[in-house]
Amino acid sequence: MADASPDFAVRPMTAADYDAVHALWQATPGVGLDPSDERAPTERYLQRNPGLSLVGVDSEGKIIAAVLCGHDGRRGYLSHMAVAPAARGAGLGRQLTEQCLAALAGQGVLKCNVRIFADNHAAAGFWRRMGFAPRQDLSVMQRTTAAGE
Repeated sequence: MADASPDFAVRPMTAADYDAVHALWQATPGVGLDPSDERAPTERYLQRNPGLSLVGVDSEGKIIAAVLCGHDGRRGYLSHMAVAPAARGAGLGRQLTEQCLAALAGQGVLKCNVRIFADNHAAAGFWRRMGFAPRQDLSVMQRTTAAGE
């Protein structure tokens, strides 16, 4: 699943990447973090969806991009796409997305959803360029479980 360019390589995210990935997410406007993005829940997500979440690394091995990818057996989900500002425009976000979609398809998943904040126009533009279309008939509702209280 790993592809390379002269400027970066893409590989599966591992639990060992957590600190660098979390720091990238924290530094990226529009990536909303909460307790479900702490180490233990993120490691559970990676274990539940092995090999699907990806990181982009530069020639020195530094993580410069990341995306969480998983599925529930029916639908795929991409979240927390982040590319370091200095690495933007090189096609890294596109490569992460295309590899995730190919991996989901390889597991028989027919559709993939992304969640973005309603006011994150830059993310909405990126996802539209990647072929994603907004759903006007759906909205997201959420509540905490007993574990989150």
